[in-house]
Amino acid sequence: MTAWRALMELRPIFGAFVITVENLTKSFSANGNPVVALRDVSIDIDAGSLFGVVGPAGSGKSTLARCIGLQERPDRGVVRLDGLNTGTLDGRRLREVRRQVGILEAKPELHLERTVAGNIAAPLEQLGLDGPQRRTRVSNLLDLVGLTSRAGGRPGELTVGQRRRVAVARALAAGPAVLLADDPTAGVQPEEAGAVLAVLDRARAELGVTVLLTTPDAAVVRRICDDVAVLEGGSLVERGKVLDLVADPSTRTAQTLLPAIETTRSQSARYERSVDIVLIGFASIGALLPEAASRFEVEVATIGGGVTRVGDTPVARFRLGLRGTQSDAALAWIAERGGHITHTARGPQGIAAA
Repeated sequence: MTAWRALMELRPIFGAFVITVENLTKSFSANGNPVVALRDVSIDIDAGSLFGVVGPAGSGKSTLARCIGLQERPDRGVVRLDGLNTGTLDGRRLREVRRQVGILEAKPELHLERTVAGNIAAPLEQLGLDGPQRRTRVSNLLDLVGLTSRAGGRPGELTVGQRRRVAVARALAAGPAVLLADDPTAGVQPEEAGAVLAVLDRARAELGVTVLLTTPDAAVVRRICDDVAVLEGGSLVERGKVLDLVADPSTRTAQTLLPAIETTRSQSARYERSVDIVLIGFASIGALLPEAASRFEVEVATIGGGVTRVGDTPVARFRLGLRGTQSDAALAWIAERGGHITHTARGPQGIAAA
């Protein structure tokens, strides 16, 4: 079977779903007292996207995932899957829609007595898929998660990261339109976490599955997510495209993901002007500053900050020191070409250095 045909075998039967969450509120009882886990949360998740929900423990991430996965019913509000109001479902129809949502638990349990292939095959057996079809699908999923050579082994012979990848394959076995991954790197060593995240990215990119992951680790969002929602105390405090949010240094996402700037007062005082700038993309980072310096005959020096990546896109946050009569014109030119400039301060010839 060709690689393309194998991927087609794994794609969701009904295509990826758009997920719409409208004014979701959910509470629980703890020691006889109500605890609000979600407060009027609304988000939109595009079909085929990789959406991250980030926040500390107790922020409501897992509760939101369970409501979207139809494992919990909200007190108020609506979850729509491809426009379908899931709050109106019950019985057989609810079970049918639930099958379109694959669940990767934060601490997934595998059947230790079964092989790796057998664990992935388990949901297909429950669906009554015949032997040849089942074996083909399991083989394709093993290839997707990079564990073909481990098919006949037992879960106890695998590392934590490998077992998590088996659990991802199992969650994808029935061909869901949505994959919910609750803290997918929990307990996984850093050197293996990348492989787990790569599998989720492949599920999105190659299979077209809509992936929603929750995590307390903003670095996970930085590595693979297109969009992010930030929860705190059950409330939504920020949402948007990750690259749009990091472009604005005042956002929570930017403050968490952008490189820190550590400069002394004396470093900034050497220049007539100091500014903080965010640059996105190879072209901006590599060419914009030297071209501005040459075009306007000003000195532009990087005196703090650094470069990180958001997915495959490099993002820089620098503190710049500028010297020259056309510094303002140079900064305006940079801003017109996508540089996001803040923290403007004058040096000893102006007001005060930063």
